[in-house]
Amino acid sequence: MGDFVVLAGETFAAAFRRPFAMRELIDQIWFVARVSIVPTLVLSIPYTVLIVFTLNIVLIEVGAGDLSGAGAALASITQVGPVVTAIVVSGAGATAICADLGARTIREEIDAMKVIGVNPIQALVVPRVIAATFVALLLYSAVAVVGLTGSYFFVVYVQHVTPGAFVFGMTILVGLPQVIVSLVKALLFGLSAGLIACYKGLSVGGGATGVGNAVNETVVFAFMALFLINILATAFGVKVSP
Repeated sequence: MGDFVVLAGETFAAAFRRPFAMRELIDQIWFVARVSIVPTLVLSIPYTVLIVFTLNIVLIEVGAGDLSGAGAALASITQVGPVVTAIVVSGAGATAICADLGARTIREEIDAMKVIGVNPIQALVVPRVIAATFVALLLYSAVAVVGLTGSYFFVVYVQHVTPGAFVFGMTILVGLPQVIVSLVKALLFGLSAGLIACYKGLSVGGGATGVGNAVNETVVFAFMALFLINILATAFGVKVSP
């Protein structure tokens, strides 16, 4: 835990120090986005539709089907978007980062960089952490839009709710404060997943077997951290944006 805190501190300090590894940052943004975008879009629609379908059964039974838009917006913006982002970033993006850095570590590339005077934190870790954070924000936005769109078509054409009522109800429970809190959650998800992946990749040992174990541990620790962040951020959001 202490080594992880040290790595996080060094990463934050190096993020504002020249030279900036801009080419590596662009490459990593594209790399993380490439491995994450398809699973994100595939997961977002089933998650949202399942929640909306279950909620609408109750709403239609009590004659409040016109409020389905409020439920869809609340699910997509505050819960499904951040949770799907957490799952994909930790399961796809973080594992890819860990495997890449782990392979570099066992090939002694990290030690070679230190010998020639290149700081691996500044050259490798900072671009990957920033890329994971940035992509997490983009993924959250994509999940929210795709989830709301899928919910609209499902509710209107399958459960026969009036389109105008669905759209009007979207802003009953969800406004700008909820969107901001969810964006902060997505940012923290990407930041923590990137830091965990980089730490496990740089501290790997035991050859190729160690890289595999580090990737598995990255998924477990990232899931634990991300769901803990989700709980705390949601509780904080409820307090500051009733």
